[in-house]
Amino acid sequence: METIKVKIDNTSVICPKGIKLVELVKKFYKGDQKDVIAAMEDNSLVELVEPIYEDCSVEFLTLSSYQARRIYARGLSFVLIRAAMEVFPGCTVSIEHSINKGLYGEIHKSDGLNKKDVSLIENRMRQIISKDEPFEKHTIPMSRALDMFKRYNQKDKLRLFKYWKDDTVDVYKCGWMYDYFYGKMVPSTGYLKIFQLVFYKPGFVLRYPEIYSPSTIPPYVEQKKLFNIFREAEKWADILDVADVGALNDKVASHEIGDMIRVSEALHEKKIANIADMISQKKDSVKIVLIAGPSSSGKTTFSKRLAIQLKVNGLKPFPISLDNYFLERGYTPRKSSGEYDFESIYALDIKLFNEQLKSLLNGEEIMLPTFNFITGKREYKGEKLKLDEGMILIVEGIHGLNEILTSEIPWENKFKIYVSALTQLNIDNHNRIPTTDVRIIRRIVRDNRTRGRNAEATLLSWPSVREGEDKNIFPFQEEADVMFNSTLVYELGVLKKYAEPLLEDIGKESKAYSEAVRLLKFLSYFLPVGETDIPQNSIIREFIGGSCFYTEE
Repeated sequence: METIKVKIDNTSVICPKGIKLVELVKKFYKGDQKDVIAAMEDNSLVELVEPIYEDCSVEFLTLSSYQARRIYARGLSFVLIRAAMEVFPGCTVSIEHSINKGLYGEIHKSDGLNKKDVSLIENRMRQIISKDEPFEKHTIPMSRALDMFKRYNQKDKLRLFKYWKDDTVDVYKCGWMYDYFYGKMVPSTGYLKIFQLVFYKPGFVLRYPEIYSPSTIPPYVEQKKLFNIFREAEKWADILDVADVGALNDKVASHEIGDMIRVSEALHEKKIANIADMISQKKDSVKIVLIAGPSSSGKTTFSKRLAIQLKVNGLKPFPISLDNYFLERGYTPRKSSGEYDFESIYALDIKLFNEQLKSLLNGEEIMLPTFNFITGKREYKGEKLKLDEGMILIVEGIHGLNEILTSEIPWENKFKIYVSALTQLNIDNHNRIPTTDVRIIRRIVRDNRTRGRNAEATLLSWPSVREGEDKNIFPFQEEADVMFNSTLVYELGVLKKYAEPLLEDIGKESKAYSEAVRLLKFLSYFLPVGETDIPQNSIIREFIGGSCFYTEE
């Protein structure tokens, strides 16, 4: 019998050549074997049903990892779609976006969905999961796949695969049902032990564990404002006649993309103008505009465009950088690792910031600080500020929505804006595009262009960025007076040509390799989009270059 050497948790073991990863889990994982969702084999993400033929290093992935959580959500989505079709024959299901610590979707049938319907579907899901039915991967000819999608009346998949370059496609089978899913899958339904399906008019929310608490459903957090902004994105998609990636590719192939770009940008401009109008209507009380959002949301370009619209309304916007209010280095809080925690709100001199804001609101003049990042010291260079008639402060930073930042300022003097890239565009009805993927691709492109940073470095730092966002930004997003969705429906077709070569440079030896492979597969669905029709003030210009707002362009 031929053998191979497999390294697990820094221990090398001898195994039969061709052993499946699920057998390794049975032998070497201490705990519930079905806690392991997938594995990393020499930096490649693999399904547990895959055999191993070469010497390698293996890492088991549980729900405490982002990769496993994506796979878990994919499996749950498959079971939900099948259960819905069994409870309500002839219905169709769409998985649309994230909300309330889960996935929001809708079930389209002859009459509207209600709480009892959702309960029936959840019960059927639990029956399927209790039977531990396998997910089987099948590689089939594209012609057969297209016939199958026609039988299921899945027009979204027919649009998508119109531009597929391969002669075959991988589909998954569970019970009687076949479906296409982008990404890896769990071995069987029995792995999907923890979930909750709740009615959320007019659809449902499929809830499952977070990476921070992999064995429990997180507390329910109502997110009405976020839901409404996704609804707005859906309306914009209707205006643009782009429901999914296949529809976007149709626009590119038919040379209608230029007009779609112009309408997309006009929708952004109209929304920014409306926000400026809201602020202007409160100009007698609102003196401070606070703008916050996660990394690569386009906050800086949004702030500059908002300032222009405020000027149109006769106001005088003045930017205040929170970077200048950092505590001196010796007082900066540290992480448990001992590193400085610059993302903590307590890394800022909150007392000084509030004192200066109060002085400005009282009509007094202040001396603006600057922060020297080399010395870690605060400096004053003689720049003074006093609020004149019509002047309004624009404060951009990750903590803008956290009331601690401006705790001594009356709420009527503040206007809070949450900016994020909340895409409504999905690959198809069953395969959503996480907003995180849009932002990481934006950041890869911008980091390389403006900092000379390679994609590997950006990907390796991304989990830390996300952890900071989960702690410092997302808990406060519903505190915003208004939300702005910075996604442009066409942007991934533009970013594609910049991001692909950067991702292709990441080798198999890198810890970022599996994520690079995933993002390359994701970008492969999009036809490339040219830049000719993209205006210089577009948010996407912040990432690809050519913006009228930045001197380095």
